[in-house]
Amino acid sequence: MNPDNKDKSNLIKYRLQQAMDTIEVVDILIINKKYPAAVNRIYYGIFYSLLALALKFDFESSKHQQLIGWFNKEFIQTGKVEKNYGRVLRKAYENRTTGDYDTFIEFEKNDVVQLFEEMKQFIEKFPGMKIEIQKPVSVKFK
Repeated sequence: MNPDNKDKSNLIKYRLQQAMDTIEVVDILIINKKYPAAVNRIYYGIFYSLLALALKFDFESSKHQQLIGWFNKEFIQTGKVEKNYGRVLRKAYENRTTGDYDTFIEFEKNDVVQLFEEMKQFIEKFPGMKIEIQKPVSVKFK
């Protein structure tokens, strides 16, 4: 493996670890009823896993819409993954944007928990890249 591939592999691992770490953070935020912050982190957990996936396929972008467009074109429209994953990504992005930029936004716990479950499914769908990452222990809701 040449240094460029090693650096790329390390960056993919780093992004996947960020995604996995975000699962633990979202658990804590939901338990503490910090729903807007949880919605933000839910989106970013998906975003980190998408960055790793894009790197695996030699696509790089830090722009959210460009990355989402690439994912939809390469994976959703081609049928490589179920359309549900495109919906999960779009919903997470829209909720994050609403929560971050609109005023007096509140999210219901059940909705956030549903988003969280979808986030975990999204993140776990793509480490088909066979890269070892550390899974956090999931905290149970009361």
